[in-house]
Amino acid sequence: MKRLCLMIITGGVLASCGSSGNKATTSEAVSETEEVLVEEVFSKSLDSNRWKVEMDDQPNSSVTVKDGKLVLDTKGGVTVWLNQKLEGNIEITYKRQVVMADGTNDRLSDLNQFWMATDPRNGNLFTRSGKFEEYDSLSMYYVGFGGNYNETTRFREYQGNGEKTLLFDLDDEDHLLKPDHWYTIKIRVENGLVSYWVDGEKFFEYQDETPLTEGYFGFRSTWSRHEIDDLKIISIES
Repeated sequence: MKRLCLMIITGGVLASCGSSGNKATTSEAVSETEEVLVEEVFSKSLDSNRWKVEMDDQPNSSVTVKDGKLVLDTKGGVTVWLNQKLEGNIEITYKRQVVMADGTNDRLSDLNQFWMATDPRNGNLFTRSGKFEEYDSLSMYYVGFGGNYNETTRFREYQGNGEKTLLFDLDDEDHLLKPDHWYTIKIRVENGLVSYWVDGEKFFEYQDETPLTEGYFGFRSTWSRHEIDDLKIISIES
């Protein structure tokens, strides 16, 4: 069984395996080079070669680009995959809000994302219909920010065999969603250290002993309306 070394940042205190009570740090490596892999500001309709949409067949559901934003407005589950395999040390940043304006699907929930996703049984990842349980067989990292009607924020590693290892589970107000707030999300994968940031605060940090070093990134949600903008993915070398 894989050995897990977990760290969580909240309230300014870092706890990790083998230590406790250490002061948190948000400093990044001072000497770092980067290569831009992806930049997307959603200024035109989605290119079906670049983006793969998997959406549950429910009424009043759509994935569109409107007013320079990617809009996920769905009754059921939806994943919008970037059709570009990512490898090595990377950083993903983007902006996103959950819209609450009395729309048909407006519900404060599920600012979710998949990354480093692969299908151990199929070289073609994009074969699903958007229903959440269909992704259980993937190998990937997953954060569900404000899931379960905005009651939980969870970080899991999917093992590729149906097992979905729960790494962290937060339910305090500071780590749940606010309506109509533009969040800046950052995800880093660096030499097995996986971290997830919201508006400059590190929510989770996890040292993976057998890290996922390649795979695909996808925006994920269900029964809600989300607007997304300013996606940028860089390759980082310290």
